[in-house]
Amino acid sequence: MLDTAGVLASVLPTVVEVRRAIHHHPELSKHEYATTELLARHLTEARLTPRLRTPKTGLTVDVGTEGPLVVFRADLDALPISEPSRLPFASGTDGVMHACGHDAHTAIALGLALAWTKIGSNRRVRFLFQPSEEVFPGGADEIVAEGAVKGAEAIVAFHVDPHLRTGFVGVKPGSITASADRFSILLEGPGGHTARPHETVDVVQAAGHVISNLSGIIDRLIDARAPVAITFGQVHGGTADNVLPTSVQMSGTVRTPDHDAWERAPELLRRVVADLAAPFGATVEVRYNRGLPPVVNDPALVARLAPAVERALGPDTVRSTHTSMGGEDFALYLNEAPGVLFRLGCAADISQANDLHSASFMLDEESLWIGLRAGHAILEDLTSPRS
Repeated sequence: MLDTAGVLASVLPTVVEVRRAIHHHPELSKHEYATTELLARHLTEARLTPRLRTPKTGLTVDVGTEGPLVVFRADLDALPISEPSRLPFASGTDGVMHACGHDAHTAIALGLALAWTKIGSNRRVRFLFQPSEEVFPGGADEIVAEGAVKGAEAIVAFHVDPHLRTGFVGVKPGSITASADRFSILLEGPGGHTARPHETVDVVQAAGHVISNLSGIIDRLIDARAPVAITFGQVHGGTADNVLPTSVQMSGTVRTPDHDAWERAPELLRRVVADLAAPFGATVEVRYNRGLPPVVNDPALVARLAPAVERALGPDTVRSTHTSMGGEDFALYLNEAPGVLFRLGCAADISQANDLHSASFMLDEESLWIGLRAGHAILEDLTSPRS
């Protein structure tokens, strides 16, 4: 009988080594050249045939040829954050850090590909190493356009979770992340003296009215069971204390886990902004940039795969998790095939854990072993013939 645990254990040192190498040499979105080259070298040494993308950032590799296609996705890019840690493999690149766990996702996916090869299964799995997840709207749209997930029966991925203790996997049916859209609002008027706002258009006052009321009004126009988070990140206007400016520029994000609310959001935002600015006489220009839909986990796949993970890790190791209001371009793959995004616990001590995208984010490397075991169980279940 094949010792699957032994095979997984045999690739673990490589997984740890590669994770540390990627962490030490992080690369920003669209520049993951060395990371891609490192992966290609390991896969080639295992007698696999990786297919590099034309920009040479990201690759895919197929293991096995029989049965329906199953895809396991990992992401490669780091963030523009300076790492303060004194780890021996801390970032050696000024101002760049793997603060979101993509180094772990990538190393686990590589380990699973190597293990699948060693086990000798001929069931077909495509390992997809995606660049540019951290930029708006993300690199998944390019991967989909290239046909990398065309014909897939299912697609799965991990995302580390510092709010979940190592040894546990989080999952839920339905929306597990929110949409992520961006908007900008330009309010314009003729400008004037602050002593005589009644003779001109006070675009600063109009901007304050929009900022204060936009979210509350839209809340009353959308089903209360579908939360919508509208948040302003930038406001720019004016150059002097006693001058009413001719324009105020504002921008922010719209996030919702509800697909119907996501569809309605652009029209609602434009209409409500115009109505709010109208009493002030300001000219309004709204630009709405579609980003990402919510990640909606397939309920049938969740029901099927959660027990497989528990069989690999033990009873009560799969936990129901929350819906994040962050965005994830894994959502774009789900337009092509049903799938599941799992949360991989990576905190040795939850009370001491720091959030993703924090310079203090620290990953418990024991989670790499958990990811190998859970990931293999997921792939084994997805590729097994169903009666």
